[in-house]
Amino acid sequence: MDTEPQHMERGPSSTPATGTEEGSRSVRMPGPRDVLRALSWRRVAVLGVLGAASLLLFSAFVVQPFLIPSSSMEPGLQVGDRVLVNKLAYRFGDNPQRGDVVVFDGTGSFVQEPARENPVTGLAHGAASALGLAEPAETDFVKRVIGVGGDRVVCCDEEGKVEVNGRAIDERYLYFGDAPSSAPFDIVVPSGTLWVMGDHRSNSRDSRDHLGEPGGGTVPVDKIIGRVDWIGWPAGRWDSLEGTDAFSDVRDPDGAHG
Repeated sequence: MDTEPQHMERGPSSTPATGTEEGSRSVRMPGPRDVLRALSWRRVAVLGVLGAASLLLFSAFVVQPFLIPSSSMEPGLQVGDRVLVNKLAYRFGDNPQRGDVVVFDGTGSFVQEPARENPVTGLAHGAASALGLAEPAETDFVKRVIGVGGDRVVCCDEEGKVEVNGRAIDERYLYFGDAPSSAPFDIVVPSGTLWVMGDHRSNSRDSRDHLGEPGGGTVPVDKIIGRVDWIGWPAGRWDSLEGTDAFSDVRDPDGAHG
């Protein structure tokens, strides 16, 4: 019987894996997944708030999305269109011109007393509408400028057309089949105000409907929010808003071309 002690030899698997240990101490560059894990929900929330704030600031001073809530401006603007309102159009001394499509605050002209609402709800709705995600405030309207301060606007002439300073207007932008107006009117637009009308005349509450109210249906220029220059959504209607030459022959009350 062999009683001589047997020496146990370590196999290769028992040898310390020096290379492995050294590899575990090496620095590994973080990958995209590591970066995403590092972004906590708090950081994501902060980035979201900053992004929303930036959009709101841009909307407040440069370009504001505006959701078209009614058919009063068809066919040019349709229900559900999201237009982009250029807030810089009249910021540097320029005034609205005849034919411009504008968004304005109708408080004091089209709406005498805005409805009261919960402040928190109002703030949330205001932010959503400023981003074009909700219908605009009930005090905001979109119409076309027909007359500016000093203009005499009359409806209608012998051919049933609107006249501005004695010149008949060929309003090719009107909704097909609509008359320029079913209600007669004759007004001299006060200085610093505008006479505005919808393109879908038979389905538009505009300056004609407020003749007997304070302001006589006109809108103060300082209530203009901006000019509608583009249709931003839906994608199939993405385009600049087509201008009009309907007022090119209209002269100012002093005889100069407008």
